[in-house]
Amino acid sequence: MTGRADRTVRAGNQASSGELLELVRSGRATTRGALQQATGLSRATVGQRLDRLFRAGWLREGAGGPVDSPLGGRPSITLEFDDAHAVVLVADLDTRHGRAAVLTLTGEILAEKSGLLVVDEGPDAVLGELGRWFADLLVKAGKPADAVCGIGLAVPGPVDSDTGRVVQPPIMPGWDGYDIRGRLSRAFAEHAGTGAGVGAVSARSGGGVPVLVDNDANLMAYGEQRTGYPDCSAFALVKVSTGIGAGMVVGGTIYRGIDGGAGDIGHIRVGADALCRCGSYGCLAAVASGGAVARRLAESGVAAASGSDVRDLLTSGHPEAMALAREAGRQVGDVLATVVTLLNPGVLMIAGDLAGTPFLTGVRELLYQRALPRSTAHLDVVTSRLGERAGLIGAGALVVEYLYAPERVEERLAALGV
Repeated sequence: MTGRADRTVRAGNQASSGELLELVRSGRATTRGALQQATGLSRATVGQRLDRLFRAGWLREGAGGPVDSPLGGRPSITLEFDDAHAVVLVADLDTRHGRAAVLTLTGEILAEKSGLLVVDEGPDAVLGELGRWFADLLVKAGKPADAVCGIGLAVPGPVDSDTGRVVQPPIMPGWDGYDIRGRLSRAFAEHAGTGAGVGAVSARSGGGVPVLVDNDANLMAYGEQRTGYPDCSAFALVKVSTGIGAGMVVGGTIYRGIDGGAGDIGHIRVGADALCRCGSYGCLAAVASGGAVARRLAESGVAAASGSDVRDLLTSGHPEAMALAREAGRQVGDVLATVVTLLNPGVLMIAGDLAGTPFLTGVRELLYQRALPRSTAHLDVVTSRLGERAGLIGAGALVVEYLYAPERVEERLAALGV
């Protein structure tokens, strides 16, 4: 899970163990000599600070690198981030189903599960069941509970990233302001048999096991940008499923706005008279989401109750579903013309239940017709590479970047006593 925005490393004796780890993880300095050059630290000081990382089990020595000197000599021993010392638990909730996994620290899926999880049943029940899933997945992956260093969760609503609480979510009744972090931590502890809640200390994590929560479109965008487009400085993803939302990664960082409300394009008014789940009329989600297409299909006698039903119909080539998906794409494309003009992204990715050829064709028709030519001259309009796993990969990346940020590394090393 590399590709994050570069952080400035302090020169001289101020560079910390955490900053040395950051240099190794990013690939900017992977030998002791390169670390000395990058930081200005003495050989002895680099050795002392690396020793803390080795004792924590976070670094390992790799194969020798090439010999740069024409006189020959011993090859430099390379340093590598050891992704085997801990695992991350991640989950992605939609309105009627969920997906969860155990990931390595570099994003490899060790065990995975998907199934029915209905957000309308409320946070207590849903998060309690998710805790059970996590415990079962650890058994499947062959990992103990104390190997978990963090938990990441994607939810279909706006999230205040400071508190991890959803804020007035249109399609998550009963979740507004709920303590998701605390409940999920307790549920995991209960089912994994650790007796550990928020703030509990894990010998492998170096501190409490944190629970990070973010919007699903944000984390999908983060996962897709990190794995497929690491050099794209302005990346936008639009998820069209039961609702419609967008995630943006700008300068290597998720752009959330001041309180997590950025990207909520499903509630832009488009002049229609359809009633939206948020209580307003004329929202984009009320006329162009997977739920809206399902409703129109049901009204014409086709069996469809959700965006996932529409996806299945599109996969089978159902003509009416394909026509409605293309029309929905045109409506979304009209709104995205403004988004593209404002953000000027290099990549616009369409994801979710409707992300197929008919919908994408409709998006392109209106987008290129309405947006300024300069805004689309260097724009790639694509579909998801990671598919249903994008939110999981993004949630894992978010947790790892949080845990191994230089300042947090110092806190965790202190908690481990090294």
